[in-house]
Amino acid sequence: MNDKQELQLKRLMEATGALGFGAAPLGNLYARVTDDQADQTLTAAWDVGVRYFDTAPFYGCGLSEQRVGKALARYPRDAFVLSTKVGRLLVPDRTVPEIQHGYVGGLPFRVEYDYSADGARRSIEASLSRLGLDRIDIVYIHDIAQDTHGDDWLRQYAIAANGAMRALTELRDEGVIGAWGLGVNRIEPCLMALRDAAPDVFLLAGRYTLLDTSALSELLPACDARGVRLVLGGPYNSGLLAGGTTFEYARAPADMLERTHRLAAHCARYGVSLKAAALQFCGAPSAVACVIAGSRNPGEIRENWALMHTPIPAEFWADLKRRGLIPDEAPVPH
Repeated sequence: MNDKQELQLKRLMEATGALGFGAAPLGNLYARVTDDQADQTLTAAWDVGVRYFDTAPFYGCGLSEQRVGKALARYPRDAFVLSTKVGRLLVPDRTVPEIQHGYVGGLPFRVEYDYSADGARRSIEASLSRLGLDRIDIVYIHDIAQDTHGDDWLRQYAIAANGAMRALTELRDEGVIGAWGLGVNRIEPCLMALRDAAPDVFLLAGRYTLLDTSALSELLPACDARGVRLVLGGPYNSGLLAGGTTFEYARAPADMLERTHRLAAHCARYGVSLKAAALQFCGAPSAVACVIAGSRNPGEIRENWALMHTPIPAEFWADLKRRGLIPDEAPVPH
């Protein structure tokens, strides 16, 4: 990046605020959300102060993008930061089932993976049309990791390295997009992208939380060294830290349940909400620009905003380390 691009990235990430909005639930993830409920939820997010909104073509096969774009069209374009993703193209298909990839009643498209340069450009054009907006601030290459592609992930990564990454670098350098990176659930492709390309920001879900600090040893220092920012998703590890029973979108294993019980007991000793601790822990590292949590109704986004800004005593974090519940070297909120 040149000096102008670095300044643009700094301004972009400062504008996100501490808490962002993850719009996967508004693509009808696991259950239907009405258009009115989606609009009310996005309006509530704006009203409490959220200014960063993340969506993707994958979320309801374009439904989330449509809903996000419609709601944000009411506000000044320079007043918010918007991110979406590439790597999956949506192909019109009226024969698709009611439920696809966990999304219920999405738009009539089927998903095709395409991490090529042409695929990235086509995906951005289609996203702009669905969003009805004039530009996309951040573009992430979506799910280019082992958890999505299994043993084929390195081949798919190579396609992206020679395709989408180059295209997004060109689009950033031309000023068409503000920044690019990866949107993944694993740290390995992020470390590889730092070696192979010049990303600006990663959206990493579930890898720096109270239950999983695997990003701590390598990725956080690497991002600090390169000036690359992190947006952290999945602060509740798909529900376990929010009172649910799922971890990584599956039934939580016994060790994670036991660890969560210990965290909850620690929070109870200090009168601290486990959800507040989970959100604020994610936001502590210097490389982290924003934490995003999904919401499907106005109450959830208002609760998340309040939790992110609830005071937590310093002794709570110090004692958490003494009890071995988080690593000694883990950054904590001040």
